[in-house]
Amino acid sequence: MAMMKLDKRFSPKHFHVTIFGSARIKKHDKVYKDIYRLAEMIGKSNWDIITGGGPGIMEAANLGHEKGNIGGNAHSIGLGVELPHEQRFNRGVQLFRKFKIFSRRLDNFMLLSNAVVIAPGGVGTMLELFYTWQLMQVGHTCQIPIIILGDVWKGLIKWLKDGPLEKGYFEKKDLDLLYHAKDWKEAIEIIDKANELWKKGEKLDCHNYKKYRIK
Repeated sequence: MAMMKLDKRFSPKHFHVTIFGSARIKKHDKVYKDIYRLAEMIGKSNWDIITGGGPGIMEAANLGHEKGNIGGNAHSIGLGVELPHEQRFNRGVQLFRKFKIFSRRLDNFMLLSNAVVIAPGGVGTMLELFYTWQLMQVGHTCQIPIIILGDVWKGLIKWLKDGPLEKGYFEKKDLDLLYHAKDWKEAIEIIDKANELWKKGEKLDCHNYKKYRIK
């Protein structure tokens, strides 16, 4: 499928799911396969998917969505950023846009997203997690589910509870903005609920899906 530039004429009509994660994860990795499957289900639901458009987790998400959305009209979107080393958009990207500044790119993710999945990743993925979380904490974006996916984040979750939360640097209600899904099946369950509420003009809050809240 030929790529087209995402411009101001794009009018989002679908529910949008953003997936953040490492560019370094290879095709044989279980995480790659899990994200591919998650994205395939997102495509089958005719929801749009948004990634950074590069390799690794991003490629798994865009390609999985492409497979799942056969016959549908949802979009597979890549929001890239200019880097010292050239990074091409993966072949699953349908609509693309490239930014010179990281913060502007992150702001555009937030403008489009109705749910965010944080897959395993490194420094860039953690930046995306904390940027999304902080914007929601201060009310600069509407409340959407931030889904931390997989066991790799357990150490971070423990530190958040035992460190900053225990010391009063943020409140429990701030931690309640995060969901923890152990696998793609739990993630799709949360996303499906968020879509139901989105169609009704309602939001997912701490009273929904308590079993996925960080205890």
